[in-house]
Amino acid sequence: MDVIPYLAAVSALAGLALAFFYYKAVEKESPGNERMVFLMEEIQKGAKAFLKKEYQWVSVFAVVMAILLAVVIAPLAALTYLLGAILSSVAGYAGMTVATMANARTTEAAKDGPGKALPVAFRGGAVMGFSVAGLALGGLMVTYILFVTILEVDDAFEVVTAYGLGASTIALFSRVGGGIYTKAADVGADLVGKVEAGIPEDDPRNPATIADNVGDNVGDVAGMGADLFESYAGSIIAPISLIAFASALTADQAGDVGFISLLMFPIFVAFIGMIASIIGSFLVKGGESTDSKALSKALHLGTNSAMGITVVGVVAGAYWIFGDTDVFAAGKAWGLAVSVIGGLIVGWALGKTAEYYTSDHYQPVKNIGKQTETGPATTVLKGISIGMQSVAASVALIIIGVGIAYWGGLQALPDLANEAGTIEIGGLYGIAVAAIGMLATTGVVVSVDAYGPIADNAGGIAEMAELDPSVREVTDALDSLGNTTAAVAKGFAVGSAALTALALFKSFEFAITTASGGDKVLDLDIGNVDVFIGLFIGAALPFLFAALTIDAVGRAAAEMIEEVRRQFREIPGLREGKPGVIPDSARCVAISTEASLKEMIIPGALAVVVPLVVGFIDVDSLGGLLAGSLVTGFALAIFMANAGGAWDNAKKYIEAGAHGGKGSDSHKAAVVGDTVGDPFKDTSGPAMNILLKVMTIVSLVFASAFV
Repeated sequence: MDVIPYLAAVSALAGLALAFFYYKAVEKESPGNERMVFLMEEIQKGAKAFLKKEYQWVSVFAVVMAILLAVVIAPLAALTYLLGAILSSVAGYAGMTVATMANARTTEAAKDGPGKALPVAFRGGAVMGFSVAGLALGGLMVTYILFVTILEVDDAFEVVTAYGLGASTIALFSRVGGGIYTKAADVGADLVGKVEAGIPEDDPRNPATIADNVGDNVGDVAGMGADLFESYAGSIIAPISLIAFASALTADQAGDVGFISLLMFPIFVAFIGMIASIIGSFLVKGGESTDSKALSKALHLGTNSAMGITVVGVVAGAYWIFGDTDVFAAGKAWGLAVSVIGGLIVGWALGKTAEYYTSDHYQPVKNIGKQTETGPATTVLKGISIGMQSVAASVALIIIGVGIAYWGGLQALPDLANEAGTIEIGGLYGIAVAAIGMLATTGVVVSVDAYGPIADNAGGIAEMAELDPSVREVTDALDSLGNTTAAVAKGFAVGSAALTALALFKSFEFAITTASGGDKVLDLDIGNVDVFIGLFIGAALPFLFAALTIDAVGRAAAEMIEEVRRQFREIPGLREGKPGVIPDSARCVAISTEASLKEMIIPGALAVVVPLVVGFIDVDSLGGLLAGSLVTGFALAIFMANAGGAWDNAKKYIEAGAHGGKGSDSHKAAVVGDTVGDPFKDTSGPAMNILLKVMTIVSLVFASAFV
């Protein structure tokens, strides 16, 4: 079993090698004519400039946090914190760089149909997917092997957990900053271009078009990659930290063999998931049809195959790791396999639920399309109600997932309780490993997600380069599927966030007791006024966070709208499309960059500062805060992601010809709905699950300082 971390490290290297292989495959494709190459380079230049500035700003915050960790916790914790932050940044930058290479190449490939274009876009996304999975798992294994296995440092698991905090820091600011950037540009481009000027999406006359395409990359590729990097690393850390922090409280029933087995199993699941993702990625091939069902089948073949391989590997691994360990229920090693597989299936089901509520193949989006006939107000109301309905279905799935995982954990580990017999570690461990089940195939899940922005950019380049409409027809089909795959990935991310946050919360509870020498047991009785106050603070925080990020998009979009209007007003011949008259796209890129960097600071700092302040005042209040924020944050994340996705695809449904098609009053109402949904689905919603984990992991890392 001692070889498992090394196997996982080797699989991470294999993932990185695959990312390089796909990079070379994308690079070999033709980027098209001179105009297409120019547009590609403009988008790439804007995206790189933004990320460089963003990382400069975030590095200041990261250095302050590292100093705080070094002083309050341990110098080595500061080191692993910085490692997590740096690797997350590298993954985001690498993935975004290739995504901005793949866009024009996908456009050029679309001239030969979807069979050629889909694999190009997928391979571009796969560089992001396997960079994220490879660097996250590789960095974590280096940290584990070095500090736990080789050096055996004091408080080794606090040092390992700090790696996850570093990843969380970058994820939070990348999601918020990138989300504000992309939606400010998108809202400005749509409202002035489509609604006021009556020109098509991505029209070369629109000054905000380049900024909009840059935003797809910094928000939906780099931001999403950082999000999944953090989610993936956090899901592996959660069960490891649960066992590590609980071990000081448990009777010596498991012995060394049992303890090591419990640490190795999550790493083994990550190893199997990486191998399965690598195999699955080779199964994605395009057909000749632009029908979204055919494209979806081609794209999801890789994901579904990876899930199937993971299921088989996890069952075999559970018997290998736990089969000969006396402390576990004889013959019931399958219990933990059930927990992991249950998490995998529930994650898939959350994604399918998101697909039902956001795809134009199903009734919810068609109902929004019908509501557009009575104007933007009813369009917005219908989207809100559909988003709220989706919360109930998703909560039911999470309850089922938690129940299955808890039961599976108890089957395998029935006797693993603390000395007083009151803490059922087995069931909680089952929940923790279920979160890894959801994210075991991160490599291929992120690949499919990052494919979407590449397809979106490809459509933009086709429009701006004034290519034959048949090319745009192919890229639109790929883009529409991309919205659905993004919703599916968000389902995986938010589901894992709920389970990971629960496991980290229990680790925090154990860490408080251990750090106080057993004197302080976390009180979560809501009759305790401290807990009650914390519960309400926690319940309010996701709403405040959402309000700050939506407001930030609104302010940044207002600046963009005024700039686009100014250019249409002051540049002679721009709106009419006179030859040789070009917009000042650089100014719009600068507006989005400056606004998003300025606006991301307060929401980002909120997630770190509030739990620290409350924790140093009263840990019971902090416990209430974490519980309250977990419940409301999960519901808000689902609501906003699905409502936003439904509005977006309702707009595309109408643009495809329903309810009067492009330019109709229904279309204008749908654009308004989509504009409302933009910050929901791409800024506030996705950032919510990071908020939950950042607050929990900050509390866990600083637990010893609080007491």
